[in-house]
Amino acid sequence: MRVRRKPWATEELAQNPRVIQDPAAHRGHWQEVFDVKAPLYLEIGCGKGRFLIQTAQKEPDKNFLGMERDETVAATAARHLPEGVTNLRLLHANAMNVTDYFAPGEISRIYLNFSDPWPKKKWEKRRLTYRDFLVQYAQLLTPDGAIFFKTDNPILFESSLNEFCAMDWRLSAITFDLHHSPWNEENIQTEYEEKFSAKGQKIFRLEARKR
Repeated sequence: MRVRRKPWATEELAQNPRVIQDPAAHRGHWQEVFDVKAPLYLEIGCGKGRFLIQTAQKEPDKNFLGMERDETVAATAARHLPEGVTNLRLLHANAMNVTDYFAPGEISRIYLNFSDPWPKKKWEKRRLTYRDFLVQYAQLLTPDGAIFFKTDNPILFESSLNEFCAMDWRLSAITFDLHHSPWNEENIQTEYEEKFSAKGQKIFRLEARKR
């Protein structure tokens, strides 16, 4: 769904000290933007930031980055950042250029939560779990790094399973009904997840690691 642009969004992103203005300039040096050196977790498509904020609060011993391509959505997330959460930063950027922003082995975990499903076959190369993206993620992740993926879209989930397997990733914690699975106890819901599950839609989840 396209978000209507807000006139205050550009200024919010430019003036908020926890929004990274030039992510490419920090490539290989992301630990320097945080108060404490810690494993770096990245959410691609962080939306309004609910999942990222709650996860950062729950795990203060990790550093978190939220990447969001939509200006208004990124600015809304910036406005919602609690003052006391010091292990979280945002960047207004497109995942198409993710290797421009991070050095090999710099990220310990990537979250892909309810990414745009691009449901038509002709759009499959735009999906964030398409093999071209997986090649990039493999470069950026630490040797023991992982991708945590959630979606409500069965077409995207099936496609993602095929892509991970084709690229020889090791899969685990796979479920076709997250909220009735052993992994739900630790699950933090996104805004979309809460809305979809309230309608009775099942949530799909997996973890993927490089072999």
